[in-house]
Amino acid sequence: MKNNYKLGTVLSVIGIITGLLAFYLMADIYNPTIEGKLLDGRPDEAVTVQIVFALLGWLGVSAGALWGAVLYGFVKKQDWAWFWGAVAATVHILVGFFPIIPPASIGMPIPTIWVFFLAFILWFGMLLIGGVTFKVITLLFVTGLAYVLTFMDGVGVIAYFQLSLEDSFMNGLFAMSQQVTWWGATAWAVFIFAVLKQKSWAIPLGIFAALMSMFGGYPMGISNMLQLGRFSMFLPAPVISTVLLIVLLLPGTKPLITNWGAMHS
Repeated sequence: MKNNYKLGTVLSVIGIITGLLAFYLMADIYNPTIEGKLLDGRPDEAVTVQIVFALLGWLGVSAGALWGAVLYGFVKKQDWAWFWGAVAATVHILVGFFPIIPPASIGMPIPTIWVFFLAFILWFGMLLIGGVTFKVITLLFVTGLAYVLTFMDGVGVIAYFQLSLEDSFMNGLFAMSQQVTWWGATAWAVFIFAVLKQKSWAIPLGIFAALMSMFGGYPMGISNMLQLGRFSMFLPAPVISTVLLIVLLLPGTKPLITNWGAMHS
């Protein structure tokens, strides 16, 4: 499957369609989801949808345009095409995932699940075309979970910030943490790209990403768990990031990241 430019061309066309599909579906469910949240008595989540859906819509359309460049690369049999396809697919995974949750919570349709599924197929397809080894794909899959869930922590903060106005400390904690989580998610995404390029600086970047997720996620998750008296959904991201931090510090991880291409050849 490595260097299969014909398969890459087909997947790139699907990627462009995925971008257009995300554009249409996000626009279609944007206002109905906001109205549904308001009717459900959750104006805080309505504001969250208003902000995050628009952000993901911009990212989704941009990734769709990137697939056009990737298509050109595969048609011209360029070695760089699979990497940028992986970048576009990584973006589309996030774009397709979060918009499933708000409408699902109020019994509305969740059409962006198709964007999510297509993005996963495209992501694995690009890695196979790039000849990425199974161990690296496994590492990047877990990293992808940390990337999506860390972003989700930042999304949740937008709602909890509005709900905690009467609790001075928690409100301040949420204010200080929101962008920390999104920067952490961005760092995890760039870590994925650095591993695909076999860069030695992927290790310190991964340490930074893990700590950002942990610093942003654990205080919110533990405080939220104590308040609710149950497991907090803020916790999976920092827990997975903690595991990844340990893996990154293992002696065999750096050679795996920097030499996977040689191992496969």
